[in-house]
Parts: sequence; structure tokens; C-alpha cells
Amino acid sequence: MDATALNIRVLIRGGGEMASGIAHRLHQCHMRVAILEIAAPTAVRRSVAFADAVFNGRQAIEGVEAIRVATIADAQAAWSRGAIPLLIDPDAALGKALNPAVLVDAIMAKRDSATKLTDAPLVIGVGPGFIVGQNVHAVVESNRGYHLGRVIWQGGAEPDTGVPAAVAGHTEARVLRAPRHGRFKALRQIGDRVEAGETIGEIAGEPVSSTIAGLIRGMLHDGVETQRGMKLGDVDPRGEREYVDSISDKARAIGGGVLEAILHAYPSLKIPA
Repeated sequence: MDATALNIRVLIRGGGEMASGIAHRLHQCHMRVAILEIAAPTAVRRSVAFADAVFNGRQAIEGVEAIRVATIADAQAAWSRGAIPLLIDPDAALGKALNPAVLVDAIMAKRDSATKLTDAPLVIGVGPGFIVGQNVHAVVESNRGYHLGRVIWQGGAEPDTGVPAAVAGHTEARVLRAPRHGRFKALRQIGDRVEAGETIGEIAGEPVSSTIAGLIRGMLHDGVETQRGMKLGDVDPRGEREYVDSISDKARAIGGGVLEAILHAYPSLKIPA
């Protein structure tokens, strides 16, 4: 069955790595997806984040393109061209005019969200910060492990561990963090190979260096304002370029969970006109 004909319109809050994996999967299933972002996104895995369309006007991931738009008419035109519209609309003031059947909060804030049950006929939260029946109708588990991608219809997701997933034995060591508050200046690019101790950027003259060797898999957009301790990027010690440019297994699993929640709810879902 063609989901476009069923008029399933989906708003996704956030255009980062996980949100983009969700958007890609739903788009491939012929749903009309629109992404809502802030004016200066802090996504680091920008090669697989539709959020980069905020800076570049458009962003393509594995054959699917998102286009930054400013009006509802432009969003509908993007749909007609087979693209995903992205609006700088963090409060969904414009997005709700698209009459979504589904709203997915995929900001991954890991704390209480402004998302409400009344935002759409079906509201789905990704990860911690959501409780079924309080602010969402369903939650999708985002922690790596046995339950990754599981749809939760009672309660909430597992608490955030605060520990990055291990890649080739490296956890926190592979993450690049801001040494201080200030505007980030990138000195290298995503996909570059770096050595341990090599400087990849700076904040107010203070260097940001990698502690391990590998490929830069993600890095904050040049010029974005940061806070001390904020994640700026990550280095992949495996050194495989494919891993830099491909949607991750985690994002695909979460996208599958969101798809399951939508199709499970569809028989009783009230589709706005």
C-alpha cells in the first residue's frame, strides 16, 4: 500500500544523525516527512545529518535529499519533487500548518521535552525524557543493547548512560569535546585521517586535539557557538571511509522502531485533512 496515498505526513523535530536515519527510512516508505531544526544545529555527524541543509541549503544522504525551505508552500513543493523539506522552526509554528498525522521528537535531548500529546494524532519520542501517556503516545528505545529500536507503549526508555558506545575498544577517548566556551573554528574536515595529538580545530585560540588516530567521522560546523564540555565531533579508529558517509546501524534500528510505531497505530490513527 502506498503510504503517500494514505496521506501520512510526519514532522520530525531535529535533523541530527538519529533523526536523519528516521527521516530517511520513513521517506523511503513513501511518507511525507518534514524536518524542523534550529538556526544553528549542533549535529556532528554532518555527512549523515539532514541538519546540514540549514547551512548549505540542501543535504543528500544515501540518495535522499533534504531542502531548506521557508514557507508551507515551499515545503509542499519539495514533497512534490520527492525531497524532504527542512524548516528552521524549532517551535513547530509553521510545521503544524502541514497538518501532520505524526510528530516524532528526535532531538535526543535526553531530558524533559516541550513536546506534548496534543501536537499530533500520534506523538513519538526517541530515547529518555518521554513518558507514554504524559507527553507522547509511544517511545522508541535509543540505548545500544538488547532493546535498541524497541517500541514502548507503557513507561519510558532506559536512562542515558552518559558513556559513548565503544568503537574498536574506544569510548570517551574517541569523542572530541569543547575545552571552553566560544565559537568553534574547524581546521580539518570530516573524512580526514588524523593522528593522536593532532589538532583538528580551536575555540578562542585554544586547540581541540584528537586523543586517538583514525578518521574524523563527525565534526561540528565551522563557526557554531559552543559550551565547555560540549561534543564537537568524533574520531573513528577503524579508518573505514564507508562508516563516515553511511547511516549507522543504530540510526537504522531507531528508524525501524518509529516506522513500526506508525504502522501499528495506523488503523486507529486520525489523519488530518
